[in-house]
Amino acid sequence: MLVSAKEMLNKARDGKYAVGQFNINNLEWTKSILQTAEELKSPVILGVSEGAGKYMCGYKTVVGMVNGMLEEMKITVPVALHLDHGSYEGAKACIEAGFSSVMFDGSHYPIDENVTKTTELVKICNDKGLSIEAEVGSIGGEEDGVVGMGECADPKECKMIADLGVTMLAAGIGNIHGKYPDNWAGLSFETLEAVKNEVGDMPLVLHGGTGIPADMIKKAISLGVAKINVNTECQLAFQEATRKYIEAGKDKEGKGFDPRKLLAPGAEAIKATVKEKMELFGSVGKA
Repeated sequence: MLVSAKEMLNKARDGKYAVGQFNINNLEWTKSILQTAEELKSPVILGVSEGAGKYMCGYKTVVGMVNGMLEEMKITVPVALHLDHGSYEGAKACIEAGFSSVMFDGSHYPIDENVTKTTELVKICNDKGLSIEAEVGSIGGEEDGVVGMGECADPKECKMIADLGVTMLAAGIGNIHGKYPDNWAGLSFETLEAVKNEVGDMPLVLHGGTGIPADMIKKAISLGVAKINVNTECQLAFQEATRKYIEAGKDKEGKGFDPRKLLAPGAEAIKATVKEKMELFGSVGKA
């Protein structure tokens, strides 16, 4: 049974650890992440971008697959199904389809419009018992065609959005999606502290968790980050394991071409990556 991310994030904030949001792209991804969360007794958030939602044939397909897995795999840990970087229309569609959490990314709108649209979605989510994430200041890098340079959010704007009653807030602190370039300046902890001072108890979200050094991740958690998003790292791990399997000619041995065999090393690599992240974030045994 899917749950809102609210309780798991409040517990993470109080316990000074973070819950990982791992984006799903297909059945293998979802299964690997859920297996790992159950094995490690960690709460988990499954993230779905609008692009991945389309790829998986729509939000209802995703909800059906995830709910089916929770039941058939006898998952006992808290699992939230969350729309990542949602548009206003996308958020409404996911609420309709049965997601337990949505992100409305209004960071590219003028602040007044971001406020209006967020207010409306907060009301709908509150009525239905869902959690909602908002964003202030764009996160750099590329995600489904949304490109930003790793800007830092304005703490006053963060307070304005936090006060609307969102569950969690993603604030740009120099983080970016995808691989970090060699000249990346690192996270702005000054911005993070300023945001925390403005928004108080609200759980903060760190996007672009791939490639941020472990010490920076730990410091961010100590300063109020309770949710960290990981996507690229699982994709890279999957790609590398799959490449090795094919380059070793394993797909040509016996039934090695069977997709269940062909995709198994990649699925195991995702599990190893998720485990590593859950250990780093401190969520192991917190379910």
